[in-house]
Amino acid sequence: MIDARIEHAIRAIPAGRRILIGSGAAEPSQLVNGLVTAGEHLGDNEIVHLLTLGPAPYVAPGLERRFRHTAFFIGENTRAAIAEGRADYLPVFLSEIPSLIRSRRVRVDVALIQVSPPDRRGFVSLGVSVDIVRAAVETADLVIAEINRRMPRTHGDSFLHRSRIHHAIDVDVPLPEHAPEPLDEVARAIGRHVAGLIPDGATLQTGIGKLPDGVLAALDNHHDLGVHTEMLSDGVMRLVERGNVTGRKKTQLPGKLVTSFVMGSRALYEWVDDHPMIEMRPSDYTNDPSVIARQDRMIAVNAALAVDLTGQVAADTLGGRFYSGIGGQVDFIRGAARSREGKAILALRSTAKGGAVSRIMPVLDAGAGIVTSRGDVRYVVTEFGVADLWGRSVRERAQALIAIAHPDHRSALLDAARARHYVLPDQRVPRARGPYVEARTMAIGGGTIVLRPLLASDESAVQALLYHLSNESVYKRFLAHRREYAHEEMQAMVDVDDDTCVGLAACLPDSGELVGLARYDVNPATRLGDIAFVVRDELQGRGVGTRLMQQMVAIARARGIAGLEADVLATNGPMMTVFERSGLGFRGAMEDGVMHLEARFAEEK
Repeated sequence: MIDARIEHAIRAIPAGRRILIGSGAAEPSQLVNGLVTAGEHLGDNEIVHLLTLGPAPYVAPGLERRFRHTAFFIGENTRAAIAEGRADYLPVFLSEIPSLIRSRRVRVDVALIQVSPPDRRGFVSLGVSVDIVRAAVETADLVIAEINRRMPRTHGDSFLHRSRIHHAIDVDVPLPEHAPEPLDEVARAIGRHVAGLIPDGATLQTGIGKLPDGVLAALDNHHDLGVHTEMLSDGVMRLVERGNVTGRKKTQLPGKLVTSFVMGSRALYEWVDDHPMIEMRPSDYTNDPSVIARQDRMIAVNAALAVDLTGQVAADTLGGRFYSGIGGQVDFIRGAARSREGKAILALRSTAKGGAVSRIMPVLDAGAGIVTSRGDVRYVVTEFGVADLWGRSVRERAQALIAIAHPDHRSALLDAARARHYVLPDQRVPRARGPYVEARTMAIGGGTIVLRPLLASDESAVQALLYHLSNESVYKRFLAHRREYAHEEMQAMVDVDDDTCVGLAACLPDSGELVGLARYDVNPATRLGDIAFVVRDELQGRGVGTRLMQQMVAIARARGIAGLEADVLATNGPMMTVFERSGLGFRGAMEDGVMHLEARFAEEK
């Protein structure tokens, strides 16, 4: 039997009005049930909301004449109704929903919300969801609230005076929880790749699900991270408690964890209660690209459902049907891209349906919604690596994305790319890569350098590096004079598998320009890695070669090869110094002015 107070409140709602339901874990579940059980008088009432964790009985078949739901973001509880045409989907950037509500473009007549008990001054808190609810309670003609003693009292722009509530119902019910799923190896691998793109002192935005959780789990060795996000999860709480997240380096609201809603475990809800670091803000602040861009080193991590070979991203459709929503993906991608030292990252599993379907596609499926345009996409990450698409041609994009696709699908993707003339006719299928090699930022004389795995998409960058070398440097590297570096040779140079051949690229931290290169190829007879280096002239003598050598030695040892060998001009003093300082005890034999150097790890002194 329905509570009389709830029945009285529901009967105050007129027919034909638009009703907004509170978001996420702040969904007022007792009032939502009351809509169905006590709302016989209602008709043609539209219900709008973001993702909600509780049930959605108003979308049940047979209630169409009373309620019509319009989703700003599609959740599991309303997905079937939308697919069957019994509910609607409104595609919109999350940052713009409060403006739609305040301008009455999407008028909210009634707001059903859940709040904390009032303080001694009569102010309640919107608790774990401020997002679009803030705009709704400011503009609605009728505000009906559950006052729940279990709703945490959160700080920031979350307070509402008790007098603004027209009907209040005291309840004592637990907030619905969103338990993190156990991480699988794919999520962990993606997390490691993304973590390699995140510097200390960065400010993070992450979402909900295994992939964002995998990223947060990979940040245990990071320092002074900050948070500016639309959604705060258990993973963030863990990093704060471990000391990885302090917010000290943030340029906007330093020391504060800025979010628009909180979703997770009961422990998380208890943790945010009266927590002085928590700063709840509405979506038109947290998701405003101009606000996000003012945060230096802003790192936005969002999930995708599919990416085509040109970089277009589908994120709100699956199999041609609406699945989720635009949400805040584009808001944060555009904001982070304009942040000083910021990065916009899209993460996805390489396959679906048990590996039968590649999520990296020649073209997106018919009916797929392009949430993020190819012009906005920068970094794309799968469990097989990172594709940096910014400033890249379609050919380079296709190469980069095929290289991080599942190895089982790379050949078919390359065939499709050739058929569309995205790549050259003789383009090689990228080989399957060996164990993960982490990108590292390292100090050199007068600055820093980023050392990362050599990629199949680096072909043009390697070619440019070689053409920028002086004649002297060319001769030292190739032991001959060179006039050209053909596509076929460059393609072979970047074709590595991290087992029989390993390559490292040295890049400038800001532009990503490739300025150095090291590669070794294993001789199967001796198990020695034949290693060679090249560094742009203006960076020679600043320690780039030494850093490359240190990393290549570490990789070679981890791969279990016997040692390293190289042929170096006897007159190439700087490179001889790199080998001497390696500590490996290289032994040399001279022939025609060329030193053949060799060191076996088992023979190290």
